[in-house]
Amino acid sequence: MGAPEVQVIGAGLAGCEAAWAAARMGARVVLHEMRPAEGTEAHRTGDPAELVCSNSLKSLEPLSAPWLLKRELLRLGSVTLPAAFAARVPAGVNLSVDRAAFSAGVARALASEARIEMRRGRVDAVPGSGVWVVATGPLTAPALAADLQRRLGADHLYFYDAIAPIVAAESLDLGACFAANRWGRGGDDYLNCPLDKAGYEAFVAALLEAERHEPHAFEKGRFFEGCLPIEELARRGPDTLRYGPMKPVGLVDPATGRRPYACVQLRRENAAGSLYNLVGFQTHLRWGEQARLLRMIPALRAAEFARYGSLHRNTYVNAPAHLEAGTRLRGDGRVFLAGQITGVEGYVESAGSGILAGLGAARAALGLDPGPAVPPRETMLGSLVHYLTASDPRHFQPVNAMWGLVPPLEGAESAPESKYARFLRYRERAVGAFEAWLPGLGIEPGDASGLDAQAEAAAAEARAGKAAP
Repeated sequence: MGAPEVQVIGAGLAGCEAAWAAARMGARVVLHEMRPAEGTEAHRTGDPAELVCSNSLKSLEPLSAPWLLKRELLRLGSVTLPAAFAARVPAGVNLSVDRAAFSAGVARALASEARIEMRRGRVDAVPGSGVWVVATGPLTAPALAADLQRRLGADHLYFYDAIAPIVAAESLDLGACFAANRWGRGGDDYLNCPLDKAGYEAFVAALLEAERHEPHAFEKGRFFEGCLPIEELARRGPDTLRYGPMKPVGLVDPATGRRPYACVQLRRENAAGSLYNLVGFQTHLRWGEQARLLRMIPALRAAEFARYGSLHRNTYVNAPAHLEAGTRLRGDGRVFLAGQITGVEGYVESAGSGILAGLGAARAALGLDPGPAVPPRETMLGSLVHYLTASDPRHFQPVNAMWGLVPPLEGAESAPESKYARFLRYRERAVGAFEAWLPGLGIEPGDASGLDAQAEAAAAEARAGKAAP
């Protein structure tokens, strides 16, 4: 008789991590993926771990919550983060990747693991036996979504998530933009497209009048606050975009020697630098309207669009009502959910959820208590799990990794300290708690020495007064 089996539905980041983690625990894994035979509103290929909303895996700043989350994933033996570092493209302190190279790296890793079998085809329901991980993401196929809805006895929540446009580098007017990062940090990896006051106001006015793709009559337009379309932001006030994706703070236009009135940032989309993503410019305008409006930005006056922005429905469960330990279905210890369907938002957050689901599912298949597969509350993964489990189900919304999720520091109220000192203590406390918990999992820890060295170097520079906290 072979090793116990875990079935994983969906080969996005969460599903790939769940399969990899379960295999590392000693389980045999069948990874089901319906693409490319059946696509979604956002995916374009059948590749595992295809990135669709952005090519950025967020910050590598050592005092940021995304940095801590990446370190935890690396120590858990992540399959996606090593592929991301291998496919990295310049983006300042952010970890941005060449999408195709990233997916190819994950595919090679999965193919190298003898315990993982990839099966192509749609799964319409979770059977009544076996251990399963549902990692179908925000675009869960209707039949499986209906099966989950019946199983949960409640409606799914949903919101609309918009994808930013991508433009061809050769079509940009380089004389109307400049290369820089905010505050001069991390190199000059972004192209910045400045607008003066008149240009900004004309853009906002046109945006407010632009024609949008409208949702079906039976669907409500509900947005995730961390990924609002630019047209939705514009409706909230004339300066909202200037304080959001078009904020000029930390930038100086070399043509004028002054900070622009507003600015659009472009981030390299691939290693070759032939494509650029409009940072924060998620939209669900009609394609013709997108071209007309975005060409009002001087640097984009002749822009050629490799991909227009688009809209898709994100599906996620009411995690506090239906999940325990962040991934396990309440009342059914053999079914786990992973990724954005649980209510985490973001690629790295989804990957982390996938690892925890894979570990829990493997432990369940092996006849072990899945409970130890949840990190301590002080860690970033532990804080995400706590949010999913302990939030008020009446007002639940998806969440990114952030310092606001972790428990308060002891003595913080009586001894006020700088943000730098506070975040440093958060990080040190989290790393200590994580390292104390990790040996109990029974897996070989992964390598995070690169991030640890980066953090130590940043701390040394700050102590020497050579770097701003």
